[in-house]
Amino acid sequence: MKILVTGSAGFIGSALCIELLDRGDQVVGVDNHNDYYDPSLKETRLSRHIDHEKYSHHRLNIEDRNGLNNLFESENFDMVVNLAAQAGVRYSLENPFAYIDTNLVGFGNILEFSKQYQVKHLVYASSSSVYGLNTKQPFSVHDPVNHPVSLYAATKKSQ
Repeated sequence: MKILVTGSAGFIGSALCIELLDRGDQVVGVDNHNDYYDPSLKETRLSRHIDHEKYSHHRLNIEDRNGLNNLFESENFDMVVNLAAQAGVRYSLENPFAYIDTNLVGFGNILEFSKQYQVKHLVYASSSSVYGLNTKQPFSVHDPVNHPVSLYAATKKSQ
């Protein structure tokens, strides 16, 4: 199976890529390598699988509509796993457009290109931040999420 993993140099994305490659899948990774976290962390994670014969990597923002379209057009994905997101609650107060661009526009691009190129399966991750001030533990997918307390949480809820 050919699988696109966005956020492929992140903590979860990198581990997923390794699992998929070990399983025998062909993996195309996308990560913008932004500097929200120390970029060397992403490079170290990526070094564990970048040279695998069934892996290819693209430094690309998912909000780059033309770049993402070209990737979908050329690769014919069976599955997309969207883990790419601008992380961090506090940073959303300092740089709200980073969240709007990646978590909303970028996710919209993933949805539309998955539909346009007839991807069979789409998986995406949200965040526990969507539960806002909910005090019930553990969280459940059935809990209401109508009161996000940050822009980050609101962009993840909108997904």
